[in-house]
Amino acid sequence: MPPTDTTPAVPAPEDGVPGVPLAKGAAADPLPHGETPGIRFEKVVKRFGGNVVLRELDFTVAPGERVTLIGPSGSGKTTILRLLMTLERVDGGIIRVGERPLSHMERGGRLVPANERHLHEMRKQIGMVFQQFNLFPNMNVLRNLTEGPVHVLGLSRDEAVERARGLLDMVGLADKIEAHPSQLSGGQQQRVAIARALAMRPKVLLLDEVTSALDPELVVGVQDLLRDIARQSDLTLLCVTHEMHFARDISDRVLMFDQGQIVEEGPPDQIFGEPREQRTRDFLQAVLAS
Repeated sequence: MPPTDTTPAVPAPEDGVPGVPLAKGAAADPLPHGETPGIRFEKVVKRFGGNVVLRELDFTVAPGERVTLIGPSGSGKTTILRLLMTLERVDGGIIRVGERPLSHMERGGRLVPANERHLHEMRKQIGMVFQQFNLFPNMNVLRNLTEGPVHVLGLSRDEAVERARGLLDMVGLADKIEAHPSQLSGGQQQRVAIARALAMRPKVLLLDEVTSALDPELVVGVQDLLRDIARQSDLTLLCVTHEMHFARDISDRVLMFDQGQIVEEGPPDQIFGEPREQRTRDFLQAVLAS
């Protein structure tokens, strides 16, 4: 999990931000244990100054579905992941994880901006693997994997260590348990980062350009690992990547973004084989030719 001091404060309801009427039938209780939540963006707006990055964005990722976002740089893809990680807050609309609002919380029959306690509980369901690994450099591999489960999930140290050992074995790094990040290659660091995200037992896993910082010879190994995880788990997975072959292999559905909106969506074979929109065709031609 990333260092908590990177998360900007989100206005609490007491800050005077107007609430939104609670939709009829909306669930305020936690999801039943073991249920895999999906993701839903409802008319989500995100601005940076005068630049509107997301424009009343509506899209859904079904529970257990694997969805990849593609599109040019600056189209809003990474902003979507940052909103889901609560590293940014919405300027309009609502984000839901499962049936619970992520960006908001219920109070007095209305949805109001979420306070830190609500965000803390919701973050437990979401894991993210970053482009730049974001491992704690002062901790060895074992501590990188056990700090979150112990201090956030409340696992005992023995339980967290057992979980960490199993995950390191899965990603092929059981012999690196005492190593520090500086002693690992980029591919090994990314494998540790994947294991750390999975150690929190998230129900939603976000992947942000996870191979773009790796040397070319290391990319295939990390992609193969993620393909195996996607196929063998019921995680809801949302991926941002410029690796089109990886997107085609890992996805149930692909969304093409441009200027904060969905231009086209469909199964990988349709998007990459017979895209309907000229903007999609132009983008894929440019990316695949580079």
